[in-house]
Amino acid sequence: MSHHASHSIYPLGRRSVNRLGYGAMQLAGPGVFGPPKDRDAALAVLREALASGVDHIDTSDFYGPHVTNQIIREALHPYPDHLTIVTKISARRGADGAWLPAMSSDELIQAVHDNLRNLGLDVLDVVNLRSMLGVHGPVEGSLEEPLTVLAELQQQGLVRHIGLSNVTPTQVAQGRSICEIVCVQNMYNLAHRDDDGMIDDLAQQGIAYVPFFPLGGFTPLQSSELSGVAQQLGATPMQVALAWLLQRSPNILLIPGTSSVAHLRENLAAAQLTLTSDTLAQLDTITQ
Repeated sequence: MSHHASHSIYPLGRRSVNRLGYGAMQLAGPGVFGPPKDRDAALAVLREALASGVDHIDTSDFYGPHVTNQIIREALHPYPDHLTIVTKISARRGADGAWLPAMSSDELIQAVHDNLRNLGLDVLDVVNLRSMLGVHGPVEGSLEEPLTVLAELQQQGLVRHIGLSNVTPTQVAQGRSICEIVCVQNMYNLAHRDDDGMIDDLAQQGIAYVPFFPLGGFTPLQSSELSGVAQQLGATPMQVALAWLLQRSPNILLIPGTSSVAHLRENLAAAQLTLTSDTLAQLDTITQ
């Protein structure tokens, strides 16, 4: 992908990365819990991603837990210099797979050390603090305490760059008053556009926005409308959803996840798909 025009890369911390990256979440078992049923397939997907030009991988030590980071290490360590691995902290998993807040100072410090150990790194490129004030979406409230802990870990040299996840515009503004914020990772897609204003504001500041769930929360009607557009274009719904995000704003970085090499290739091909103004107008009718 590196031979594409300059619009296909964007700064993330000190590096510029290809806007189509890879999210490792689906490399763990069902429900992002436990090991994958086919570890060799998981290793193959990561190696194929890098061979295809992916230089931005999103992960967390609470995927599995520990599973995805250990698979990334086995597949790709020692890492090429140009690879940016982004992780996130502030949640832990219950024995039943529940997602629980882990935002205390001790838990955040432990999480950074767990990520370092399981990824086999001395320093983490980017660490996102995920707000757990609301598990299923952003909820207002101060993130000063946990962010100050993360900023201290940055000053100690364990973390290069800091991002935020599952946050409101107010929390982004608060975060930027505490430390440099290089990215924001929230739920956003064609059907869920609450963050439209935030994305434009971040673009003006040169800050990356990383949407997760490119097809999450679509109604059956929205899905069928998207499928109709995809069919006209000879593409998959996922490819159209990713292409729409790439065209939405230059600061959007994508991290679609998959545990299949075939799906990975399909997702990466979305970078070649240009949507015309007519198609974009058609897709805009899908928005709630």
